[in-house]
Amino acid sequence: MDKLLPDRLKELWGRVERKQLTVADGEYQQGRLLDESRVAWTEALILEGQQDLRQRLLSELAAYLGCDDLTALESRCKDATRTLSDDWRRMVDPADAASIERFYDHGQGYLFELMWWHTLMAAHGPLAYVLALDFARQRRSGRRYLDFGDGVGAGGLLFARHGFHVSHADISSTLLKDASLPPGAFDVITAMDVFELLPDLVKAVDHLAIALKRGGFLFGRFAAEPDEDRPQHIVFDFGPVLDRLTSWGFTKVWRDEWLWGHQAFQKAL
Repeated sequence: MDKLLPDRLKELWGRVERKQLTVADGEYQQGRLLDESRVAWTEALILEGQQDLRQRLLSELAAYLGCDDLTALESRCKDATRTLSDDWRRMVDPADAASIERFYDHGQGYLFELMWWHTLMAAHGPLAYVLALDFARQRRSGRRYLDFGDGVGAGGLLFARHGFHVSHADISSTLLKDASLPPGAFDVITAMDVFELLPDLVKAVDHLAIALKRGGFLFGRFAAEPDEDRPQHIVFDFGPVLDRLTSWGFTKVWRDEWLWGHQAFQKAL
């Protein structure tokens, strides 16, 4: 199989450390590799004939909210992290799972933050979905895909553009209300930066393990650090997640040791 982006970057900077490339060469080649992922991400989210991802997502947000003032919407997006933090402290008791669900159901701050994040204007974190797509395509495990913690659904659009049959579930969905996804329904599940938000990690793992077919793959990031700007991050010990995956017969088959720290697990055959 071809090497995935973090492995290629790790190898690239190893060459820089060994003086086989200059730092400038390393930065240039890293930029080119990240640009390839940016192109894939942008092509999945914009409509035919468009080129500006920021404008596209702001226009979509405007249509959803019935607001024509894109400048005002952009300002709200840029301020969304602070607004989200204030809303959380005002609305949520972290010990009350119902209040957490209400926050994600009714708070608009999360919508603005996610839409701005997906523009790639603030960070390249969304490109981890391109990484997950590359992993899934190389493994050729099947085309039935679930994005758990999908937010505004951008990751699903990327997978759908590349021929996957996409399903979505989020923190306020029936997945966390003791309803069940169909057993063995999915070949690939992503869980991108979502477990740090969950009040019941073990229950979420159980749902995903049942929904994933034997031999299927779970791809996600299971790590978080305390962040004053994001009080909605309520979990920092992911040992219970990893232990539960082991109890279900999952084996770690890959880890990103360079960019974002994602891991991929395969369910036992």
